[in-house]
Amino acid sequence: MTAVMRALSVSAAAGPKVMRVGVLQGGRVVEERIIKQRMTVTIGSSESATFVIASPLVTKAFALFERRGPDYYLNVLPGMTGRIALASGIQDLPAGAARVKLGDDARGKVVVGDTTFLFQFVAPPPVQPRPQLPLGVKGGLATGNDWALTLIAAFSFLVHFGLVGAIYSDWADPIVGDRHDVAGLVDMISKITPPPVEVPEKSELSTLPAPVTSATPAPHDTPKSAPGTNVRATTPGTQGTPGPRTSSDRAAVLAARAESMQLEILAAREVGPAVQGALDRSNVPPVDLGAVAERNVGASRGNSDLRPVSGGPIKSTSNSGLTTLGNTRTDGTGTTSGTATNVGGPTAIAQIGAPTVSVAIPNADVVVAGLRNRFRSCYQTGLLSDSTMAGKVVISAKVGPNGEVTSADIASISGLSPSVGQCIAGVVKRATFNAPGGGGGSTLNIPVTFVQSK
Repeated sequence: MTAVMRALSVSAAAGPKVMRVGVLQGGRVVEERIIKQRMTVTIGSSESATFVIASPLVTKAFALFERRGPDYYLNVLPGMTGRIALASGIQDLPAGAARVKLGDDARGKVVVGDTTFLFQFVAPPPVQPRPQLPLGVKGGLATGNDWALTLIAAFSFLVHFGLVGAIYSDWADPIVGDRHDVAGLVDMISKITPPPVEVPEKSELSTLPAPVTSATPAPHDTPKSAPGTNVRATTPGTQGTPGPRTSSDRAAVLAARAESMQLEILAAREVGPAVQGALDRSNVPPVDLGAVAERNVGASRGNSDLRPVSGGPIKSTSNSGLTTLGNTRTDGTGTTSGTATNVGGPTAIAQIGAPTVSVAIPNADVVVAGLRNRFRSCYQTGLLSDSTMAGKVVISAKVGPNGEVTSADIASISGLSPSVGQCIAGVVKRATFNAPGGGGGSTLNIPVTFVQSK
């Protein structure tokens, strides 16, 4: 490690030196920088300058330390002061514009207005190595794997899934040819036992309707049985008429007989076209309410249902049916029911007096007059609870500098309910006036009188 450090120091000392510059303002160091590359150092108000200062002595980017080839030069402008130490000795800066060559051992200060620059040449700092991640972090996905465990797990999965696949595979099943399949199918069909034939009892046969036969069938009409089928014997008295072979056939015969008995019961009743229409499923007699209304009958309660009687209460004076029943004004004897009279409630009238203001408001009369209908609505609502109510209320409202009503209270009220007064105050509170004169607020008093008109 010591040998490496010595080699670095020797190499650094052998190389060209770089400039170190410090900036002082108000006696304090505000910035210090080592220019790692040998380049021109500029000062000024431009953002591209190496050191940004505000001074009328320099331009936006003035080359204070200018590099020309391998050497540095100090450019001096009129107004700049300072001292520099060179190989020849310490000297002050020239009074006018000048250019001073600087060696690697030069140092000094340059005063530009309120800013002082201190400079010297130093050995360049060692080049920092590029940062690298640790080897543990740089390792890939397969770096930290336990390959022994990985191989064991892979072999285990291969064995288990191979066994499961062999169990469910059909590679060990024998191959069956077409001839063998057909022969096995024929053999299987020949071994099938036919189902037994169910013979109904005598009691069941007696309940079935016997078919009407006109003659005994000829011997040549007797059906011949096919080979391999069973021939069912017939009972005496029903020669040539086979009975139901299975339970489903017997159930079908019984259901057909029950349906025919139901139709016979309906036909035996003394019914009119209504039942016949219900049987047809389409002839439903409509009900004409107009024709019922024109009949001179009423309704009375009988033993079990309503029965029509003559002289009922429903009667029309014309033949128009129910359409003019609501216009009937007589009871059939010429006596009218009376004359209709429309009854209406009292009408509210709101009388607004001249409003008074502490400071003039340009449109106070117009806005208050526009509130008349709302005042009358409040009073009309109050008449629903007290139909004899009438009186006067005075609302005191404060109008702000911008014309908005900040508050509205009841100054005085007589003859009116408090709810009516609060309703009127709320109407005034929601109103908007023009700005009062003088730039300040104003107080507005609004008298409103309510009376009724029949």
